[in-house]
Amino acid sequence: MTIKPLSQGEFIAMTAMLFATIAFSIDSMLPALPQIALELVPEAPNSAQLILTSFVLGMGIGTLFAGPLSDAFGRKNTIMAGAALYSLAALAAYFAPSMETVLAARLVQGLGAAGPRIVTLAMVRDLYRGRDMARIMSFTMMFFILVPAIAPMMGQVIIAGFGWRGVFLAFLVFSAVSMIWLGLRQPETLPASQRRPLSVTELWSALKEVLSHRVILVSIAVQTLVFGSLFGCLSQIQPIFDQVYGRGDRFPQWFALIALASGLASIANARLVGRLGMRYLVRTAIGVQALLSLVVMLTFAAGILPDDMQFYVCFVWIISVFSMAGLTIGNLNALALEPVGHIAGMAASVTGAISTVGAVVLAAPLGLAFNGTPLPLMIGITLFASVGWLLTRGLAR
Repeated sequence: MTIKPLSQGEFIAMTAMLFATIAFSIDSMLPALPQIALELVPEAPNSAQLILTSFVLGMGIGTLFAGPLSDAFGRKNTIMAGAALYSLAALAAYFAPSMETVLAARLVQGLGAAGPRIVTLAMVRDLYRGRDMARIMSFTMMFFILVPAIAPMMGQVIIAGFGWRGVFLAFLVFSAVSMIWLGLRQPETLPASQRRPLSVTELWSALKEVLSHRVILVSIAVQTLVFGSLFGCLSQIQPIFDQVYGRGDRFPQWFALIALASGLASIANARLVGRLGMRYLVRTAIGVQALLSLVVMLTFAAGILPDDMQFYVCFVWIISVFSMAGLTIGNLNALALEPVGHIAGMAASVTGAISTVGAVVLAAPLGLAFNGTPLPLMIGITLFASVGWLLTRGLAR
């Protein structure tokens, strides 16, 4: 049966849901961290954050293989195989008796999630390029932000009815719906005649080609720092709201406001990228973030703000970190894939794998450095954004 091409609107909505596999897998777990820590690791509650970073680490590793597999076997087949692995790991996590088993299952779940995450990006590149791709990615992010906005509230409802393990069953349902949509509605975007054989020689040749482009190397480095900031913020956001400011009971609502407010950055990017260009927006967003983070960090270190004011300043600053990602990630991906469209899967894999694993290396110690204040996070993100801004000079045409 021949599947008709999707309208642009439905294609954007479907890709947003495929990308949202990642956000839902991370953000819906945030309200569960205190219960997981209490049940599995009461002696080291801060280690519950590793449930987030272990998933991201698995996703980063899987990203390296998902793209080449999709270049050889097609986009849809690879996405669906990854979703099957993701679902099996979610089921294993549901029955896991210890923190170590949960972390292992989350690592495997991340491996599977790399399919929907990275191959969807290659699928977009099959159909669009350059600023058109950046515009599509920005519109995708506009829909995508609805998932982070409601995921913690959904997680809270699921936990109230079924306990924290019930969240893993929700992952199964989410994955099934997205795969049915993909399977029934989206045509394959990589014809068999354009596929590359899966061989060591071909992979090595493609890898060398990807890493020979300066713009790709710079994009990987900047993405690593932006993702490191984002993942570090995600790992500490629930403890900050709960332990520092005593707002843990309303955390899902606060997180929804953060997601919706920062989502305006993606809308702005979609409207501005055609006029200002991807490079200008990336440089400006990271530069503003570095300066803002420095000011906020020094203000908190000096202790000059009243207690009530501290929470709202921290809240706005967290929105700025999420907004930086909305203004940069889509543009950096488009810049990296622009010169290598003929091996988009491999290029997406290399850039995604290195930047994600590198971000975990940065974010994990940053999350464990939580000391009952947001200051360690502010110091880390100030450093990441400052280095990222210096690196953006390498994005010149």
